[in-house]
Amino acid sequence: MRRDDLHWPNGAKIAILTTVMFETWSEGKGPGYSPMATPLREGTEDRLGASWGEYGGRTGIWRIMRLLDEFGIQATVCLSGRSAEVFPEAVKELNKRGHELAGHSYTQDTILPYLSPEEEREVIRKCCRVIEQTAAVRPVGWLSPRCTPTGHTAKFLAEEGFLWHGDYNDTDLPYPLKTPKGALVAIPHSDFTDNRVLRASPRDFYQVYKDTFDFLYRTEPVAMINLTAHAHFGGRPLMSAMLTEVLRYMKGFSGVWFARHDEAARWILEGKK
Repeated sequence: MRRDDLHWPNGAKIAILTTVMFETWSEGKGPGYSPMATPLREGTEDRLGASWGEYGGRTGIWRIMRLLDEFGIQATVCLSGRSAEVFPEAVKELNKRGHELAGHSYTQDTILPYLSPEEEREVIRKCCRVIEQTAAVRPVGWLSPRCTPTGHTAKFLAEEGFLWHGDYNDTDLPYPLKTPKGALVAIPHSDFTDNRVLRASPRDFYQVYKDTFDFLYRTEPVAMINLTAHAHFGGRPLMSAMLTEVLRYMKGFSGVWFARHDEAARWILEGKK
């Protein structure tokens, strides 16, 4: 889809897709990064790292829900299937508040290119099955761990009736994606998520998104920002403070469409202008 062919609803200049990553790792594991600058020796159990990752479900996702309620924003939440198993009340509440629940593998350390095609298909199905059993809603969107699909992923998603696939970074705007099993919408992922400032100032997160918003709002006839935060990091006070500031800033402009991924994808597939 050419930029000239796309217009957002009500003549909006820019779409803000607020994305929350709600990730869970295998038992006893955590993110491959942590606030500790000194890594442990390989093979050593990192209980602090695992605890740091669990913050997302225990605390961070609830703060983010309160923050989004404050601004009246419904986000897309990409969650591991295991997040629905370990933190079912949080997942049910996300759905109740109108946020989109999207698949994000079964665990964050289940990396699709490491799997056989048969294993990958089953992981997609398992993730969706667990989310549907927990929240009574079936995901229509998918983002792979570390945004790394295989050559089979898009076809498998189309087979399962998905609407959008978020593992793309080849353009700035969503576009229709044809597969042998049907059409999906490719949605670009974020260029700068919250964990990019883990070794820097949280204010860098605010400044990057403010500058990007100002540039696109001033120079582009139609634009999109995928504003992304992780529940286990973005849900912490030091990052939630910055997420609050950037959302307040963007809310201060006219012609801004705060959309869930599925809303944007349906708009693209229906060919709205």
